[in-house]
Amino acid sequence: MVKIGDVELGEFPLLLAPMEDVSDPPFRALCKKQGCDMMYSEFISVEGLIRDAKKSVVKLDIFDYERPIGIQIFGAEMDSMIQATEIVTDANPEVIDINFGCPVKKVVCKMAGAGILQDIPRMVELTAAVVKATNKPVTVKTRLGWNDETIFIEEVAERLQDVGIQALSIHGRTRKQMYKGEADWTKIGNIKKNPRVKIPIFGNGDIDSPQKAKLYREKYGVDGIMIGRAAIGYPWIFREVKHYFATGELLPPPTIEERVAAAREHLEKSLIWKGEKLGVLEMRRHYTNYFRGLRGIKEYRKKLVTLDDPADLYGILAEIETVYSGVEFIHT
Repeated sequence: MVKIGDVELGEFPLLLAPMEDVSDPPFRALCKKQGCDMMYSEFISVEGLIRDAKKSVVKLDIFDYERPIGIQIFGAEMDSMIQATEIVTDANPEVIDINFGCPVKKVVCKMAGAGILQDIPRMVELTAAVVKATNKPVTVKTRLGWNDETIFIEEVAERLQDVGIQALSIHGRTRKQMYKGEADWTKIGNIKKNPRVKIPIFGNGDIDSPQKAKLYREKYGVDGIMIGRAAIGYPWIFREVKHYFATGELLPPPTIEERVAAAREHLEKSLIWKGEKLGVLEMRRHYTNYFRGLRGIKEYRKKLVTLDDPADLYGILAEIETVYSGVEFIHT
């Protein structure tokens, strides 16, 4: 049984990676329904939280059906991290996660996210302060290093464990790589083999099929796998991986009816949680992924990303379901 503190996650948990503008409550609901074991919020700026900025505070919304869930924060200033940790603790997630992996320039230039990989002692110091500021288990998500010359992840794993984190998720790229090239899981596997490391180690990066999930599980010995981009518009990845683990067989791809139902539910929940204007606007990034690979879908997609009236959007989804009924999908 894999545990983060007292939070039980099963024998080999599948986790949803925290993704900005993606892993909000509407999207998390779909992933949970498809078998995701542990989910994380979008990352939240500690500066925004302590200043009560609406965009940051709304990301604290969690629902009972999502549990267990972690709220992820990012920042670089000690006092802000401590204050934000207290705010997040009051929101009552199962876990508080620190983002030390975001590679985006506007984050790293403030020495937050992956920027902190340039100052490991500071990274350890901030983590220790967060651990002391809460009674919740604290976890960390990070990368291998800042660049190829500064890959100190094995040392980082030990030092973060020593100051009290309860699990570590590692994306197998450096900050310099961003999302290019292939994720290097060898170094993730080395950490899992380290007899000093007792906390769960979760691998992240390039898991886009049940076959790869099984291969990496067996090859690198991690305690669980964190899935990010492969779940966007395809929450079925979680059920497919679990089925393959259990049976060695691949499930057929979701039907057009399942895809439309998911897109419709996603839209409905977005409208409820975000309001009509924002709910419509922020759904636009998802439609391409729900219907990827359908011949002739471009014209429908164009309407989905330009229409503003929810009734019109539901009408287009119904039309897609009718037109493509019976079409077999190949997951690409």
